[in-house]
Amino acid sequence: MNPSLTDTAPRKTGLALTVVTTVFFMWGFVTVLNDILVPHLKALFELNYTQTMLIQFTFFSAYFLMSVPSSRILARVGYQKSIVIGLAVMGLGALLFYPAAAAKSYALFLGALWVLATGITLLQVAANPYVAQLGAPAKASSRLNLAQAFNSLGTTIAPYLGGLLILSETAGRADAGAVQLPYIGIAFTLFLLAFGVSRFHLPSLPDIEEGHGVSVGDSIWKRRHLVLGAIAIFVYVGGEVSIGSFLVNYFSQPDIGGLTERAAAGYVSFYWGGAMVGRFIGSAVLRNMPPGKVLGGAAMAAFALVCITVAASGPVAMWSVIAVGLFNSVMFPTIFTLGINQLGPLTGKGSGLLIMAIVGGAVLPVLQGALADSIGIQMAFVMPAICYLYIVYYGFSGSRVVRPS
Repeated sequence: MNPSLTDTAPRKTGLALTVVTTVFFMWGFVTVLNDILVPHLKALFELNYTQTMLIQFTFFSAYFLMSVPSSRILARVGYQKSIVIGLAVMGLGALLFYPAAAAKSYALFLGALWVLATGITLLQVAANPYVAQLGAPAKASSRLNLAQAFNSLGTTIAPYLGGLLILSETAGRADAGAVQLPYIGIAFTLFLLAFGVSRFHLPSLPDIEEGHGVSVGDSIWKRRHLVLGAIAIFVYVGGEVSIGSFLVNYFSQPDIGGLTERAAAGYVSFYWGGAMVGRFIGSAVLRNMPPGKVLGGAAMAAFALVCITVAASGPVAMWSVIAVGLFNSVMFPTIFTLGINQLGPLTGKGSGLLIMAIVGGAVLPVLQGALADSIGIQMAFVMPAICYLYIVYYGFSGSRVVRPS
């Protein structure tokens, strides 16, 4: 049992989980708004698919570049202060959307996104392992799936609200100023949440703090299940973001949905809504089933559904790719908890490595954008299908803990 929790009252633990879960909701809400910015900025700046995917590349490259600095901040100031700083940096990034829209500059939009993502990186590095360790180790996957379910609640609501506030009813017409008011509201909410978290006392977890009991010569690179887990996070996030980024344009295709961009944005909510429902279900399932087997089975289902959307057309193609969200649900939290399993004092560094691997969300959407430009948007979904095959391997085999000699 986690020794740091023997002195932590269950009521305090529950309150702490509630507070941190609010943070999960906000970063999910903000992150998935990128799926609305993609078609908006594509129309505004007349970009091709490859150029448009620079939105996701810029956003998710922050995970790669800022994960190590975030791990160092976490080691220096602890979990609670890291969460507060992350929220404040996110608020600053959201504020920068106002001058970017006023200047009608694509480069400034990308810069604002990078600052926003820097704050989310610090949140991810601190909040994910904190929730995983805030209770019995055997229930870590179930607990993180529950917190991530509220993250998915944010990703479900955001496309619908973003579509109403940002996307125009008239195809091909876009207004740079449409993003100003929504992101000012987001910034205000983030600063308010940062203040609220700073005033709440989160229980400390000293047994996973860096420097407590690290063996001489021990390293995160010697933990096979962690390294393979980082690859799994890379391909999972890359595949999930690639699918989500293309859904509005995909559903607008005449042989798929023939929808306007605004109408298609509403269907994107079903994709992320499936992830929310699946995480609530997964939280219950993972209390009684091995997380590796649950992960492998979900990845097999996702692979099959992507293959169907590539081969089909019309409603079948639409709803099969939307259903992928249901099986995506358990993947990130389950991979994460499997990756940091039995790391002890190396948990902070292991978390940094896993969050760094989210850079897959920067790399793979650009690759899919290039595929969409060359072989068509529908055939380009072959790429995330390949990603899910690796996750099948990690769930059934690669996630087993092999102690370093």
